Amino acid sequence: MTMSLMECEKICQKNCTCMAYANTDIRGNGSGCLLWFNDLIDIRIYSERTGGQDFYVRMASSELVAQSAFRKDSNEGGTNIKFILIGVILGVLIIGLGTWLLYACTKKYYSRPIEEGVLLNVGESHTESMELPLFSFSRVAKATAMFSPDNKLGEGGFGAVYKGKLEEGQEIAVKRLSQTSSQGIDEFKNEVICISKLQHRNLVKLLGCSIVGDEKLLIYEYMPNRGLDSFIFDNMQSTLLDWTKRFNIIKGIARGLLYLHHDSRLRIIHRDLKASNILLDINMNPKISDFGIARSFGENETQGNTKRVVGTYGYMSPEYALDGLFSTKSDVYSFGVLVLEIVTGKRNRVVYTEHNDNLIGYVWRMHSEGRSMELIDKTLAESSNPSEVLRSIEVGLLCVQPSPEDRPEMSSVVLVLGTEGALPKPKQPSFFTKKNFLGADFSSISYPTSSTNDLTVTEIVAR
Repeated sequence: MTMSLMECEKICQKNCTCMAYANTDIRGNGSGCLLWFNDLIDIRIYSERTGGQDFYVRMASSELVAQSAFRKDSNEGGTNIKFILIGVILGVLIIGLGTWLLYACTKKYYSRPIEEGVLLNVGESHTESMELPLFSFSRVAKATAMFSPDNKLGEGGFGAVYKGKLEEGQEIAVKRLSQTSSQGIDEFKNEVICISKLQHRNLVKLLGCSIVGDEKLLIYEYMPNRGLDSFIFDNMQSTLLDWTKRFNIIKGIARGLLYLHHDSRLRIIHRDLKASNILLDINMNPKISDFGIARSFGENETQGNTKRVVGTYGYMSPEYALDGLFSTKSDVYSFGVLVLEIVTGKRNRVVYTEHNDNLIGYVWRMHSEGRSMELIDKTLAESSNPSEVLRSIEVGLLCVQPSPEDRPEMSSVVLVLGTEGALPKPKQPSFFTKKNFLGADFSSISYPTSSTNDLTVTEIVAR
């Protein structure tokens, strides 16, 4: 009897004990019907290469559902893995593209000029901030005639200083950071942060800045009479400063320092107070300038120390020059030297006696001998006020005492300069000549400033 595979399947399904079926004749499309009942024993699986016959096993419906679910889960798992791989790849591509775009935009932003009229926030925190006007580089370049040598006022560690005139007629002084500056970007930032927060009639006013790539400029109000050093150390110019003007300059510098030390938003130690850093306006009013190496302190801080001593020889206090210790009393020492220079018209670092004394030593010897009035600049002979001269000399000597504790606070200095009360007697100061530098080797590099007072960057190396 010839029977198809489909008919054989139906016969097997009608018998509950039928467990499997197959064709008896596999030629062509197959024919005949072979049935298996009860348990299937000794079943073998042959690969397709060795031939064999298809064998159909009857199974419970629950087993078929489990098989179907397993195949479905396997298919879905494979699909999920594909989706995960695609997501990861896309995520990596998006992150890479975003990073590149951010880098490109950042580079473009910082390389482009900061537009004029924008306010630069120079605060160190949200609670301590001040916005500084920004000038376009082209505007400043035009004001200085493209930084013409004819407009150059001087040069220091920061770079060159130029005179300029804005279109509206305002005169300005422009400090241009040199590409080979000995001070550099740190001093630039320091000066911007310090002086932008300071407002006082005896401090030079910062009008703004300009930052374009490597070009960094500070724009100040212009001081037509330039530095104090150009007057008191010049035989011709010194005649323009009579005693009244000099005494007013001394008192103005004292008021400016008092503001820095006690009354400003920040407690500022200037660290480079000297004649060339005192600028004079058209009325000979003094303005303290150059805050590149100034240090700011918190309300409860009184001193600091450094391994890199930066300042000008002749104006640095002993504890700062030798040990790197600085405080408000370091500025008081520099002020004392400055007072003696203003009164005498002489530089501190020059030797004046057979004892190899500098100006401090020379003034002390003359004062001890009761010859203080002989110290005054010869151009002041007719205009001097003996009481004010003697008071100024004594204040100068008190300020240059060897020990910081023996020097007065600037508040006391301002007070005694404006009164006629008795002063404490100064002790013998340390004359502080080069031979006093015992116990340390100095490796120094000097840079010319706008005057002949050299800026000295000194690193102390112990023996």
